[in-house]
This record gives sequence, structure tokens and C-alpha cells, in this order.
Amino acid sequence: MYDYDLLVVGSANADLVIGVERRPGAGETVLGSDLAVHPGGKGANQAVAAARLGARTALLARVGDDGHGRLLLDSQRAAGVDTVGVLVGGAPTGVALITVDPSGDNSIVVSPGANGRLTPADVRAATSLFHASRVVSAQLEIPLETVVEVVRNLAPDSRFVLNPSPPRPLPPEVLAACDPLIVNEHEAKVILGEACGGGEPEDWARLLLAKGPRSVVVTLGGEGALVASPDGVSRVASVKVRAVDTTGAGDAFTAALAWRLGAGESLAGAAAYAARVGAATVTKEGAQVSFPTAEEVAALRPAGPEGDREGAAGPEGDREGAAGPEGDREGAAGPEGDREGARGGAR
Repeated sequence: MYDYDLLVVGSANADLVIGVERRPGAGETVLGSDLAVHPGGKGANQAVAAARLGARTALLARVGDDGHGRLLLDSQRAAGVDTVGVLVGGAPTGVALITVDPSGDNSIVVSPGANGRLTPADVRAATSLFHASRVVSAQLEIPLETVVEVVRNLAPDSRFVLNPSPPRPLPPEVLAACDPLIVNEHEAKVILGEACGGGEPEDWARLLLAKGPRSVVVTLGGEGALVASPDGVSRVASVKVRAVDTTGAGDAFTAALAWRLGAGESLAGAAAYAARVGAATVTKEGAQVSFPTAEEVAALRPAGPEGDREGAAGPEGDREGAAGPEGDREGAAGPEGDREGARGGAR
């Protein structure tokens, strides 16, 4: 019997957000709105998103012994996340500096802070959390060696979900544990390298599977998503809504997918549900405050043909500042995403 449906291992940031009429160019200064400070970070976002859906959730992360750290701990506890695994001290809390224009597009610069001090030793010290968790989710806003240690400490029957954001080449040991590996188009290209070539997304999914993951999800913005396993590749439709703010939608997608997989749903079924969660997220402003409850997801109705933004609600976009210029920021609310530049907090 597992105590937790989902253990999230990842980043926790304070998001410092300023609205601008347009983002500044090189050497340019623009005036913006009042500063708003919100809890964020890909790990923290995923934990809150899962808890709001009803999942029994724990977070393993590190924050500073400062006001931003207390903000993050308070937001986790308010959502019902167990913070027994959140470590305090060692560096200031991570911070994301975010500008958002009137269309909802954003640009982000991140200071990792305490996220960079979440170590393999911290993972080993939390073994009891891993053995109490049905599914473990991670991202790459913490050191890669820490993610490797996560894989080494998984319980025998648990499931590992990875969104490699920001993307980088992954060691075979990590790839082999992924079930699924969740990537957007840019992340797929980084992981595949020269092997990606041109090709269609279905080809990318098959190439990614050949690298060792047990299953793969490729998010495609307004085109929905692909789910791939040894049984084949299939499409999941996007959910069109009137998008207000795509920040954090990718984290909501990943959290929902991980939770539903742990509940025994098929990969395609879990991805379809996650697309609805991501779509519901982009209909509200903010990251964590926009994450829907299960009841809100069930009540979601697609938008009419006018005013729809084809935005993806999957891992593409929460804030991959390093992401490619296209692919983040697909405007829609399907499984892909909140633009790679969006915030998931660390998004």
C-alpha cells in the first residue's frame, strides 16, 4: 500500500512577474506593471497541480531559509502537499524573473539558488518517501546527478515520469527508467540530436523509444500529442479553449498524466485527461492559482471557433527559457503547452 499517489522531485522558485506592453530588446528599457511575487518552480507546480486534482502528493525539493522559501512552503501546505521532504537552507530560494506581454507570452530568467543544492545525498536520505510513492515525477531544473540518484532509489513497483526541461542529453540509465518520457518538439530534438533529422513527430517518438524509455509522450501544441509505447504510436487531440495565460500549463499536464497513470489508466487515456487539465489551466491567470480541481476539469467545455488560441497545455512552455524560438509559445491549450518560456515556476 502506497502512502502517496505521487512524489515530485524538483525545483521550487519564487516567480517575480512584471507585465509589459512589449518585451524589451537588447539594450532597451521598458516600463512595466507593479511587481507580483508568486510561488512557482516546475517541481512545486507539479506537486500543487496533482494535489488540487485530489492526488496524495509529496514534494522533495530545497528552498532557502528566507521569505521566498516560506512563501513556497505555505503554498504547498495550502494545496494539501506533504512537505516533509522539503529541505531548507544551503542557498537562497531559487527565483524566476518573468516578463509577460498582453498576449500572455513571457520571457524568463532563472537563478536556481537552492534548487542547485538538491543533491544525490538528499535523495538517498529520503528513501522512505520513494518506497511510499506509487509514481515519482522529476524534471531537469535540479542537478542531473540528482535525477540519476532518483532513478536508483525508485521502489521496485513504482513508475517514473520525466519531463526533461530544460532539455539536455540524458544518460541511458535515466532514459531506461522513464515511463513515460514527456517531451515537446524542442526537447525531442535536443535529446535525439542529429538522429532527429527532419521527419514527422511520429518518427521522433519512435526514435525516442529506441533510446530506451518504456513509453514516450510528445506534445504538439494545437496538434495535440503523440503517445508511443512498444504497442505503437497514437494521437491525442488537443482541447481548444480561450487561453488567458499559459504559465504552468505544462506542469499541470505532467502532474495529471503521472497521477492518472498511477491510478491504472492507459497512457492514451491519461494523456487525454492531462490535456483537459492543461486546457483548464490556461483559462485563468497565473500558475499555481490557475490549477484546476477535478470538478473543474470535468466541467470544462471547449471554446467556440472564435477567440480560440491554439495553445498547448503540456510540458512545452512552462518556462523553458532555453527552449527553441518556436515550439514554445504555440498559443493553444492542448497537451503541449504553456510555451517554453512560460513559468511553471521553474516551470
